[in-house]
Amino acid sequence: MSQPLLARYASCIFWMARYMERAENLARLIEVNEVFARDRRGAHNWEAILRLNADWERFEKRYGAPSEETVQYFYMLDPGHSGSILSTVTMARENARTLRPFISTEMWTHLNEMYNRLRAIESGPDRLPNIADFCTKLKYGAQAHSGITEGTFYRDQGWRFYRLGKYLERADQTTRLIDVKYHALLPSPEDVGSPLDESQWNALLRSAAGYHAYRRVHPRDLTPAKVAGFMLLNAQFPRSVRYCVGECARNLSELIQLFELPRGVEARDLLDALLKRLEETDIERIIAEGLHEHMDAVQLELIEVARALGRAYFGSEE
Repeated sequence: MSQPLLARYASCIFWMARYMERAENLARLIEVNEVFARDRRGAHNWEAILRLNADWERFEKRYGAPSEETVQYFYMLDPGHSGSILSTVTMARENARTLRPFISTEMWTHLNEMYNRLRAIESGPDRLPNIADFCTKLKYGAQAHSGITEGTFYRDQGWRFYRLGKYLERADQTTRLIDVKYHALLPSPEDVGSPLDESQWNALLRSAAGYHAYRRVHPRDLTPAKVAGFMLLNAQFPRSVRYCVGECARNLSELIQLFELPRGVEARDLLDALLKRLEETDIERIIAEGLHEHMDAVQLELIEVARALGRAYFGSEE
């Protein structure tokens, strides 16, 4: 068995994975909202993204009232916003720099190239790249990073910390993606079930790379409840919240048992409790109780898991 990682290396691996997953999911969120922004409430939709990410005050201080262009720039390429895609890829690269002795040359080279391509884009609030092209390239770059990591990362405790970060972040971001459509962008009563409403749910599935997987489970029906249920509770879809929480629990259990790192018991108990609730509920009950409220509750629980992991392994509540 390899030697235990220093806390700072475990933290860097965990956060490199989170930042790369966050960058990809931000691209998905922007992409799906760009589709939604074509309806009659276009400007309001971008305001919803700010509120869902708790960025309203930060944005207002920098840009004032939101516009489509300023919100897109804020989340895509604003170097002064720590939550932009450019900033998250930059932070992933900085963590990877610390990890040079632990990660493959291929991982470092690809991540460095992604960073340099983003830095080379000349942009501003009044000069944005093509949204669809930008998001597609970012997603492909993040997926290539995931594939390179899958094929080259040594399967020790570092691998488990990487997967913990990846799936914890993905679970959180999936709840936000659902919330954008189901709550903040809920159509007016006359739009429910309309071709516009159905096309938006279709776009949401495709943005989450889940359309074909969804059709294997539901060949004919495409309804809001079934789409939300699939993305929240399906045990086989790798972007569902239930699947991601299960992967977090499994990898943390391996850290505790196989690698004899028992400090993560508190975080494991939190994950096990959340997973049990996801396994024992159904989408009808969630909708009846309030889907937006359920998303908020899951996000808060995932934050507590991250804090427990920080206390256990990283020396801080990161």
